[in-house]
Amino acid sequence: PLVFGGNVFGWTADEARSFELLDAFVDAGFNAIDTADVYSRWVPGHEGGESESLIGRWLRANPARRQQVLLFTKVGSDMGDEHKGLGRLWIERAVEDSLRRLQTDVIDLYQSHRPDPETSYEETLAAYDRLMKAGKIRAFGCSNFDARQLAEAQDSARINDLPAYQTLQPEYNLADRAGYEGPLRDLAMKQGLGVITYYSLASGFLTGKY
Repeated sequence: PLVFGGNVFGWTADEARSFELLDAFVDAGFNAIDTADVYSRWVPGHEGGESESLIGRWLRANPARRQQVLLFTKVGSDMGDEHKGLGRLWIERAVEDSLRRLQTDVIDLYQSHRPDPETSYEETLAAYDRLMKAGKIRAFGCSNFDARQLAEAQDSARINDLPAYQTLQPEYNLADRAGYEGPLRDLAMKQGLGVITYYSLASGFLTGKY
């Protein structure tokens, strides 16, 4: 019912605080942790991978936790030096980097962080298919796709006899609704996709702290 967004780990939440938050989340009975390879490259002095690495250290400190949680991460955002997008070669390298940082042998949900207009849907889906068959990921989804892009990706899966996206991660909360409500929501419901919202509290606006 709840997915813990990990972009704060190693950024606004230091390691001690992040470990405390993760422990409390799991001890309360929740199990889904969402991060991305690019978190938190936007911080001066960071190069990306900070959130994944912190989660990996948390798991190493208590290995039993790995059986209690589902790890979600993402690929495709700009990691510098042209390391970005959803092409086969970058996905195959990026997944190894994420596995190493997370200190695990499998990612439960691997997500396309954003559309890549320079790569065909077929190439991306085929890469994910190979990763699933190799046991490196258990499922894959997409984030920041609009209704047209999602429909085209799902059509490509059907036409090329490839597995399709199983989840969608849109920005959606009580203050910012227009991007999801409408054609994107209708398509997600029609196709039975799992929907994992981000900025669910409008980056803190809905907590009342501003």
